[in-house]
Amino acid sequence: MRIDRISLTHIRIPLLQPFRISNGAIDEKDAILVGVHAGGMVGYGEASPMAGSFYSADTPESTWRDLREIVPRLLREQPADVRGVNELLARTGANPFARAGVETAFWDLEGQRSGIPLYRLLGGESGEAECGLAVGIFDSIGEMLHEVESHLSEGYTRLKIKIQHGWDIEPLRAVRKAFGEIPLMVDANCAYTREDLQYLQRLDEFHLMMVEQPLPKEDLEGHARLQAACATPVCLDESATDVATVERAIAMKSCRIVNIKIQRVGGLQAARAIHDLCRARGVPVWGGTMPELGIGSAQTVHLSTLPNFLFPTDVQSSLRWFVDDCIEPLLEARNGRIRIPEGAGNCYRLDEVKVSRYLLHREEYVA
Repeated sequence: MRIDRISLTHIRIPLLQPFRISNGAIDEKDAILVGVHAGGMVGYGEASPMAGSFYSADTPESTWRDLREIVPRLLREQPADVRGVNELLARTGANPFARAGVETAFWDLEGQRSGIPLYRLLGGESGEAECGLAVGIFDSIGEMLHEVESHLSEGYTRLKIKIQHGWDIEPLRAVRKAFGEIPLMVDANCAYTREDLQYLQRLDEFHLMMVEQPLPKEDLEGHARLQAACATPVCLDESATDVATVERAIAMKSCRIVNIKIQRVGGLQAARAIHDLCRARGVPVWGGTMPELGIGSAQTVHLSTLPNFLFPTDVQSSLRWFVDDCIEPLLEARNGRIRIPEGAGNCYRLDEVKVSRYLLHREEYVA
């Protein structure tokens, strides 16, 4: 099927409150929506880096530049399927966010062409995924506890709190005192170093599901040392950039769990390959977010229906994070699960009225 045109749409939606992690904070969410028009249908993907460079060197601005280089090549070369798209993207040197935005649009298009939802195209069976509550870093423990309590009523099946030096042991004690044996995990976003290995062993007293990315992403050996020294499972996030790196991490025993993020690995084909590798090695996975807006979040829900996703996804209700979203219907967690609506491809429609409301810039490329 011939590609007729491709649109790039940069939108920005305010968060309900600033989202703080160990290395930075945001109060607005940027996303670049990629629309691939072909055969009377349009597939949508989302390129969704965080603003600034505190999470990665890739930003909305650098991703926009990469997309402007990728799109003309797609229109010239006219790849026949998702595999061909990935082969083209591998030759571009584009950042993973840009690749994910393009590649997932073609998955949506393929699902529409086939008349089946994305999760079935990927190999999932159930149209719903379990989801967990995540909260950032706050100025006080009281604020954090209030935030947790205000959202647990939505039925989330586990809690994740962000940690860093000076915000770890005491918040965890407070959560355990307030919420008992709720399934609980922590995410450090690379906040610690090998010098903290003995200190991090103190996390064992809280009986956590996992500690996510405690050390720098390049330090697989340090993660292996930590995993050997503590009972709490180590989960890799920022380190899990591609199949080869994850395979090396598993061989080194650097982790017992892997977080798969579509944006970080450059698309759904790579995400599924990491899932398949981990399943073959007996390492469970779960679906993380940046968080993305509706298109990217919905695709993570689809991905999280695959059989080795054994922990709740970080995808939450649209109105958990944002004042609004760009899709119809909105994502909504009920009884700790998000159910995908009936349909084909992404199964969520882009709300053009809301896109116009939050629009920063739009470009269209015609074959």
